[in-house]
Amino acid sequence: MVIPWNLSTSAADIREMKDRRDYRGLIRALRNRDLDIQWRASTALAELGTEGMDHLLSGLRTRNKDIRLGIIEALGEIRDPRAVDPLISLLSDRNNEIRWEAALALGEIGDRRAIEPLRAALHDADRYVRYGAAVALEQLGWSAGNPEEQALLLTGKQDWKSLSALGVPAVRALSLAAKDLEKSVRVSAIRTLGQIGDEKAIPAIYGALRDPEDQVRWEAVMAAQKCGISAKFLPRGLSLRPRTRKSPLIAGFLNFILPGIGYFWLGKWWGVLIFQIDIYMTVWIYQMQGEIGALDVLLPLYLVLAIHAWYIARRMPEF
Repeated sequence: MVIPWNLSTSAADIREMKDRRDYRGLIRALRNRDLDIQWRASTALAELGTEGMDHLLSGLRTRNKDIRLGIIEALGEIRDPRAVDPLISLLSDRNNEIRWEAALALGEIGDRRAIEPLRAALHDADRYVRYGAAVALEQLGWSAGNPEEQALLLTGKQDWKSLSALGVPAVRALSLAAKDLEKSVRVSAIRTLGQIGDEKAIPAIYGALRDPEDQVRWEAVMAAQKCGISAKFLPRGLSLRPRTRKSPLIAGFLNFILPGIGYFWLGKWWGVLIFQIDIYMTVWIYQMQGEIGALDVLLPLYLVLAIHAWYIARRMPEF
């Protein structure tokens, strides 16, 4: 009997496939939309142990992310040294979840061949991968050889308090975190650089002044003088930021065709009220004046609202 891998697959099906050592069926079940079924299939593969290593290593070559994640989880539980090299190669995968899971699995396997690749993963652009590498290195019993390496480990764990206490050796690792895709990580990194207050942080501070997120830019402003940047240079740095003010032309256009929505687009909650009032007024004027008369009344009003929305948008700050 062929067990389907779609939503009809049940826990009983997983048990049956495990009993029959149906590795292909279990691997297919890793694609199931039900996370519980995925987890059960991965657990079953792990419990079958080293006997299915050839199937698991072959399955890593698939393009399906769910299958690969499930296999990596199973390999981490099985802890067969044959998985080390394939998992190391996954530390450079395009998908951050695959890299993260591979790092964690290498830590579970406990083979010290993974130490150097995991040290390199501490420089990964993704915070999850850096965290996974830090956790794995600690499982492998790795100790940082110098304060700079210790800073990379602490950055991976996002231990901002320890990084601040470490001081100047942490600047390089924090400068890496200041470029993270996640805003909260960038905010914490820049804030910690300000607490350290060393001139080596100046390039990272200048970069943060151009950040698209206002909170990151503000942390950079607050940290700047602590790191030796004169306040008079801050406006020039901020001038290079992405312009975030909403377009006055779009606000005016929206208010002309849907009165009130232009205001709402600008973040004015009362724009919805104006939109509702316009609907009732339009119906009433059409009933009283007819189509032509209504247009004579409403078009000038819409034009005034469009100009007003354009004017408000023009006056809104850009950061």
